[in-house]
Amino acid sequence: MAARRIPRPRGPAAPAGGPAIVLVDPQLGENIGMVARAMLNCGLGDLRLVRPRDGWPSETAAAAAAGADAVLEAARLFDTTAQAVSDLDLVYAATVRERDMIKPVVTPKRAAAVMRQHASAGGFPGILFGPEAVGLANDDVALADAIVTVPINPDFGSLNLAQAVMLVGYEWFQADDATSETRMTTAATRPATKGELLGLFEHLEQELDESGFLHVKEKRPIMVRNLRNLLQRASLTEQEVRTLRGVISSLTTRRRGGGKS
Repeated sequence: MAARRIPRPRGPAAPAGGPAIVLVDPQLGENIGMVARAMLNCGLGDLRLVRPRDGWPSETAAAAAAGADAVLEAARLFDTTAQAVSDLDLVYAATVRERDMIKPVVTPKRAAAVMRQHASAGGFPGILFGPEAVGLANDDVALADAIVTVPINPDFGSLNLAQAVMLVGYEWFQADDATSETRMTTAATRPATKGELLGLFEHLEQELDESGFLHVKEKRPIMVRNLRNLLQRASLTEQEVRTLRGVISSLTTRRRGGGKS
């Protein structure tokens, strides 16, 4: 007589709301599973994976999740970081490394308070975490509005991936949005999503390539990153992005001789 398979008990459903947790190039399925476990501990359910090294889905991730199956089942897979954050309008990059770019640096507690306020006003926040061995690349950090760094022992700042997610998630869970006094101004627009910003960046960069401004091949990546950082810090709305793209189109139409003399 064949043995009857006993179904594995299912854990709770993945919670809705809260910031998206974006893992860029995660290396081990076990670490993804432990991140899912940390997320469910903190009431987070939106897990996004960018190019997981060992493929997806992952049996080792499911084994390490310790019952947080719903978070793994709801996880979404992306080819690029830009795609993973395209619908978000407030993004933090979790990193302890010094970066050659100007961005606000905040603690998890401060980031959680801002994200609570942002989400309560209808916004969509998220946090980027890099691969276990090397952390986020500069081009990924350039997509973020600010950097979040955990204030721990400066002589030993090593955290594994799940620990980092847990520390940020815990502050989110503890933050009390009921006492929030800050709200976004009501207007006929909203914060631009990362996808809309990326469209602006690519539009501008294409025209700068055609005009010759970015002609020095060796300097182009740094110049592009600096331009993106500058525009990120402006906290543009969707209407402002459309206006800037109209400005770019107007200027380039004139350059090509399509405008009035």
